[in-house]
Amino acid sequence: MNLHRMLLERKAAGRPVTVGIIGAGKFGTMFLSQARSTDGMHIVAVADINTARAHAQLKTACWPAEQYAAKSLDEALKNRSTMITDNGDPVIDHPGIEVIIEATGDPGAGIRFALRAIANGKHIVMVNVEADACAGPLLNMRAKEAGVVYSLAWGDQPALIAEHVDWARATGFKVVSAGKGTRYMPTYHQSTPETVWEILDQYLKIRDRQSINPKMFNSFVDGTKSGIEMTAVCNATGLESQTEGLSFPPATRFEHAEICKPKADGGVLERKGVTEVTSSVYRDGKDVPHSLVMGTYVVIESDSAYSEECFREYSMLQDASGKYAALYRPTHMIGLELGLSVASAALRKEPTGAPICFNSDVVATAKRALKAGEMLDGEGGFCVWGKQTPAKTSLKEGYLPLGLAHKVKLNKNIAAGARLRWSDVDYHPTDAAVKFRREMEKEFAS
Repeated sequence: MNLHRMLLERKAAGRPVTVGIIGAGKFGTMFLSQARSTDGMHIVAVADINTARAHAQLKTACWPAEQYAAKSLDEALKNRSTMITDNGDPVIDHPGIEVIIEATGDPGAGIRFALRAIANGKHIVMVNVEADACAGPLLNMRAKEAGVVYSLAWGDQPALIAEHVDWARATGFKVVSAGKGTRYMPTYHQSTPETVWEILDQYLKIRDRQSINPKMFNSFVDGTKSGIEMTAVCNATGLESQTEGLSFPPATRFEHAEICKPKADGGVLERKGVTEVTSSVYRDGKDVPHSLVMGTYVVIESDSAYSEECFREYSMLQDASGKYAALYRPTHMIGLELGLSVASAALRKEPTGAPICFNSDVVATAKRALKAGEMLDGEGGFCVWGKQTPAKTSLKEGYLPLGLAHKVKLNKNIAAGARLRWSDVDYHPTDAAVKFRREMEKEFAS
């Protein structure tokens, strides 16, 4: 991609790519650990509402204390140092910063910060896939109109999967399915921040439970994060959600071409051209050997006997018919790889994946029977999980996006397993994120 060469050119010219990051969580800290040693890149500011945590995270990422002691943005730019602040708005507004990384994980905050970055002519790297799944298609439209880049985050699975799809299509193959692996059992959809430990203790040895956020971890366990990420993939590639979303079939990394193909051909998919997430656990609770739990994949289809023969000759992972084959990446390194997105946006003016359509949505779905008057607590909480749903269905039925199912009160009883609608909650129509999402719905409904 020549990004390293381009970064070195900027370094030699005394004009490193200037970056502001909002959110000093795990993803942001992983990026910071690598950005410190990336030639041609300057982290001007780290904004987090908890500045003590930001200081601690930079220390954890092996930054020397004097490197993040700047008292102002101007000082940081002048001395090639970094400022820590509790306010992301001035960081976005400063003319000396080129790229904003939005890594808060909060959909409403993500939409607000992205719009502010676009208004200020800044490229935006959207680590906040929750915000992207909620409103990414319209955010990208606004970014294009403003002449700036809106990008998915390289290192996170959606961008890597989008790259798989692009590779397949650019080499003339039809994409049958694409997705990732995860740990899944049907009962996980009912998991809560209290019961999630029963699941986590089976495969993670967490000595200090105070060191992690159980609500955040629960969003990975209960199926929500998979729905969010596959929605981002669909909207960035033109792939589609299956009618009932993800089915999480168990599969080893070598079986994806056999399993992630249409039911008509012996697989589990309702049709070609969709996303699917495979499980590292069989339904009887036993671990799948050689699973793709941290990886990504794409299944392609050959339309010629010659290509099928080449699949065999070059050891592609084929299905029994030889017609389908899979390519996979066994791991992803999330924030450690994020610099590729930053460099690509600033230097090539290209995103590492961006929403081009509204094909998929993530809908708030009841974990249990809910009663009128209850307050929803959003992603990873006690009330709802996020179910991938075709966007056309979501628009037609008026379903409530998972990203906005937080701190809103139910106005009627909801059966367990039912997808919630806007009409089921007393939402705030003047809320900025709600207004922008409703604007997106009108845009794509037409």
